[in-house]
Amino acid sequence: MSDPDTTDPSDPESITATVDAVVDVVARTAPEVREGLPGRRVAAEGQNPSGETQMAADVFADDLLCDRLGAVSGVGTYASEEREATVDVGSGVSVCVDPLDGSSNLEPNAAMGTIVAVYEGPLPATGHDIRAAAYVLYGPITTMVVARGDSVTEYVIRDGGDYDVLTRDVRLPDDPTVYGFGGRVPNWVEPFKEFAADVESDPSMKLRYGGAMIGDVNQVLTYGGIFAYPTLSHAPESKLRTQFEGYPVGFIVEAAGGASSDGHQSLLDVDPGDLHARTPVYVGNQRLIDDLESRFEK
Repeated sequence: MSDPDTTDPSDPESITATVDAVVDVVARTAPEVREGLPGRRVAAEGQNPSGETQMAADVFADDLLCDRLGAVSGVGTYASEEREATVDVGSGVSVCVDPLDGSSNLEPNAAMGTIVAVYEGPLPATGHDIRAAAYVLYGPITTMVVARGDSVTEYVIRDGGDYDVLTRDVRLPDDPTVYGFGGRVPNWVEPFKEFAADVESDPSMKLRYGGAMIGDVNQVLTYGGIFAYPTLSHAPESKLRTQFEGYPVGFIVEAAGGASSDGHQSLLDVDPGDLHARTPVYVGNQRLIDDLESRFEK
């Protein structure tokens, strides 16, 4: 865990230095997370706070990231989708982690990722407290996308943990071509069904849905389009966690020139609720998000 330090957690330069250190730790830990996946494609004994069955890999990645991020000077709190409560690791910013987004993809050996958000202030934080967000994508190669302010950078991570810039100033293409929608179709609410039908009828749009949110969001960043885990008839709050998924993904997509929404407003404006609160998530090109929100206003 963090050693005592004299950094001022409210000082912008201190926060910037801490963000840089967090990003470095996440990048250098990613190969170890990836290397630890074989042999951990089985269910663990417990469930996470959302009632989902944990994989052994979820627990492994969470423990590793807690140890590594908890040792960063300037990090005061560590929180994980896999833990009920926050962990006090020192003094400074709060770091929220989804250690292994899409871990259900372990069995079929499909893509998954790690999501990290850095907040200034205690948890649960608001979307406007976020100072940086990042995700690692464990695909055919390991990449990391980092948003700081209104700048988004993509890195490639080498096996030894070194990482290099792959793309500077990542921006959503102006002409969207992909979409991915989560949840069971019978559980979609009518406004979203109408929107989805129009998107699916557009010959320029191609379905890209892989079961790991961060992989689907990366498709949207690469090709332009929209990802949604929508409002559901039996669960208005939907599935994805605000602190761990909604805020960071919204922050990244907006920084890349796109838009985010819960169906009515930017994801960054959503009430945080408790630590494990959920929110519908819609992210993509501005015109698609505008069209979507117009359906919910009718």
